[in-house]
Parts: sequence; C-alpha cells; structure tokens
Amino acid sequence: MNMLFVLPLQAAAAPQGSALPTIIMFGAIILVMWLFMIRPQRKQQKELAEFRNALKKGDKVVTVGGIYGEIVEVNEKTALIRVDGDVKLRVDKQGLVKDYSETAQK
Repeated sequence: MNMLFVLPLQAAAAPQGSALPTIIMFGAIILVMWLFMIRPQRKQQKELAEFRNALKKGDKVVTVGGIYGEIVEVNEKTALIRVDGDVKLRVDKQGLVKDYSETAQK
C-alpha cells in the first residue's frame, strides 16, 4: 500500500523538458498556416481587386448572384450591365466576380 503513494510523488518530481521543441512546433504550425491558407487568399483578393479595377465597356461578367451580363458603363463604384435585350442592371463593382469573355467566344 505504501507503494501507491510513492509512485505519484516520483512522477511529479521528474524533471521537466525544455520548452524549445514546443516553441518550434508552434512556429512550424504558424508557418504552414501562412503558406497554405493566408498567402493564397491574399493573392486571390489581389487578383480580384485588379479585375474589378480593369473593367471596361464590353466585358462579359458574372455577378455574385450568378447573373451573366455585358458591361455597358463603368463608374468608380458601380457598373451598368446589360442582362438581356434592353434589360440593364446597375450593380456594385464588389458584386462582380468573374470575366467570361474568353470562354464565351469558344
């Protein structure tokens, strides 16, 4: 019975290891997250901002809601798109996500 009380005391008295491996592990996790999550997302946001700034009359675009149209007029924050025939919609540039001009010609 005395042995039961002695074992936990010996385990608690064992020397602790260095904190360096733990710090290296956290650093590696942060590096992997940055490489595979944050960096590609920033690249995608930059490309989308460049796309929205380069919009011009005649580009064929898709909105966030899935509406296909052709740009008729571009302002600083909005774009007027022709959807079908004489139907035109004024949308915010932030709502335009894709240019399908190249794929529409094929």
